[in-house]
Amino acid sequence: MRTVRFHEFGPPEVLTVEETPVPRPGPGQVLIEAEAVSVGFAQTQMRRDIFPAPMWNRELPSVLGGDVIGRIEAVGPDVRGMRPGDRVGAFTLYGAYADYVVVDADTVLPVPEGLDAAAAKALPSSGPIAAGTLDVGMVKRGEVVLVHAASGGIGHISVQMAKAAGAVVVGTAGSPGKCEFVLSLGADHVVDYSSDDWPDQVRAAVGGVDLVLDSVGGSVLRAGLELLAPMGRLVFYGSAGGGREVPSVSVMDLIRLKYVTAFALSTWRTARREQYESALADLSDGLQSGRFRHAVYQTLDLAEAAKAHALIEARAHTGRIVLIPGAGR
Repeated sequence: MRTVRFHEFGPPEVLTVEETPVPRPGPGQVLIEAEAVSVGFAQTQMRRDIFPAPMWNRELPSVLGGDVIGRIEAVGPDVRGMRPGDRVGAFTLYGAYADYVVVDADTVLPVPEGLDAAAAKALPSSGPIAAGTLDVGMVKRGEVVLVHAASGGIGHISVQMAKAAGAVVVGTAGSPGKCEFVLSLGADHVVDYSSDDWPDQVRAAVGGVDLVLDSVGGSVLRAGLELLAPMGRLVFYGSAGGGREVPSVSVMDLIRLKYVTAFALSTWRTARREQYESALADLSDGLQSGRFRHAVYQTLDLAEAAKAHALIEARAHTGRIVLIPGAGR
C-alpha cells in the first residue's frame, strides 16, 4: 500500500510516498481502507515541528494523522460490534496518510451510507470540535460569538452551529474572498483580521463579545480577551498564529469577570460523553439534510499530500482540503 511519510522536519516536500505493508490491527483496533483523509493546519505544524500540544510525539520517521473515512477491512482481537464492510470514520493522531489505516476501535463512529465521503470528514473531529467548543463555552441564545479563522475547516462549521444555537455570529477571516464565504454561511458580521484595526471593527459592529472561539492564539488571543464583555468566555483550541508560542494569561487579565478555558476533543468526548454523542447525532443529521454544510475546497490524490500542505500554508483555501487515497490506484 502507499504511505506518505517524512524522515525530517521541513517544507511540504519532505512528505514522500512510500510502499509499505498493509498493517494488521492489534487488540482493540480496526483496520480501515480509507476513502478520504483530511488535511488540517495542525498537520502542517507537526511537519514543521512547531505543533504546541504535548500529545505530539516528535519521533521520526512519522506518518501524519487526521480524519479518516472508509470501510473496515479487518478487526483485531476483543473488538465487538464492528465487522468488515462497515462504513466508519475516526480521528487518529498518527498514521492517517495511507491507503489503509489502523485506529483504536473506541474512536470509531458510524458513517451513513448515503453521505459523501468528503462531506463526512466533518464527523470525526471538525464538527465535534466546533460543537464541543460551543458546549464548554456555554453559548446561549442571543449572545455574541466571535469565531476566529471562520473560513477554515473547523471555523466554518462553528459559524453554522453558533447560528443554529441562536447566537449573533461575528467571524474573522484573512481576505475579502474568505469574508464573503463566511457571510454565505450565515454570519451576521465578518471582519478581515489582516487589518490592524480588526478589534475596533468588532466593537463597532457588536460592542462586547460573550464568547470567543480561538484557534489562532498569539496576539489574536490577547485581542479577543480584550473584547470580552463581563462574564464573557474564551475557548482556546489551537495555535495557528503562534505555533509553540502559546500566550500566557494572568489572573489580572480576567479581573473584569472574564473566563478562559482550553479545549481538547479527546477530553471532552470522555468527560462529557452524553453531550458528545448528542452533538454527533445532530451533526450527522444536519449534514445529510443540508442543515450543516461541510465545505471542501479541493480533493487531491494521496500522493499529492505535499501539494495539499502547500495550499494550506498559502492560506488561500476555505473549508477543508481532502486526500482521496483511491484516486491514484
